Amino acid sequence: MDDLVESLQRNYGLGTTSSYIIGSIGIVFLFIIIFVICYLLWRLMQKINHRIFQKIEEKKGRSVSLEFMEKLVSFGITFFFLVILPFNWDDIGNSVFGSAAVLTAVIGFAGQDVIKDILAGIQISIYKPFDIGDRIETSDGSAGVIEKISMRHIVIKRIDTIRIVIPNSKMNELTVLNYSYEDVPRSVMLRFPVSYKSDIEKAKQVIGNVVRDSELTIPGMHTEDGSLDYAPVYFIELAESALIMSVTVYFNKGIRTERVRDAINTSVFEALAANGIEIPYNYMNVVLHNQ
Repeated sequence: MDDLVESLQRNYGLGTTSSYIIGSIGIVFLFIIIFVICYLLWRLMQKINHRIFQKIEEKKGRSVSLEFMEKLVSFGITFFFLVILPFNWDDIGNSVFGSAAVLTAVIGFAGQDVIKDILAGIQISIYKPFDIGDRIETSDGSAGVIEKISMRHIVIKRIDTIRIVIPNSKMNELTVLNYSYEDVPRSVMLRFPVSYKSDIEKAKQVIGNVVRDSELTIPGMHTEDGSLDYAPVYFIELAESALIMSVTVYFNKGIRTERVRDAINTSVFEALAANGIEIPYNYMNVVLHNQ
């Protein structure tokens, strides 16, 4: 600043006050130009970064690792173009704000939650206990489908479309029940009551055929020769007013359990009725006595 003031005084014959005013305006104008250039470069790099990760996503699919890495690179671009580039980094490092003591204090008090979330996000993206699109339930009762991950939080979409936002550091501490882990098919056990007068083998056959014919179910039980097959129907219980049949139904991880239950229950109900197999229900006989 002093060199600029002296140059204005020497070359243009300006007074000290005028030189300081003009010099200050010039420095402000110069900073504005630098920031505009840095901002435009930042916007350009952000678009390039997004386009690159979009191309990778088209080839490999959307994943929690890829989404977190895009956010991390985006943060690095922002920090470089809007913090490091506009300023002289050596001056910042030698200033009070760049001293080790102040930097440690800032990290220790103001930024510890942010850093914890970023580090937890890195762990999640590396070890992948869940991925984008996985249906999960956490130990704190949160349940839904993983929708996105940022540098600070996980977004879970509930069945009623409400979003749950959980910080990465907290998510990393929770026990997660993942219904969509890797390529293991999901399963649900269904129970069907039939009357005591029913033909047990026929009831098993009807229920088994419904499961096999459903477009939602897949073979998921390992047989002795290592192949996959549909699970058999078992007669598992003598209840008070019914014989209880049970079958384990396997289906792909992208399908909701409620949809499978609805489809199989509806089809079994119709198939049992069509084959003359009674589905018992409780009823009450009322006997009136004349006084």
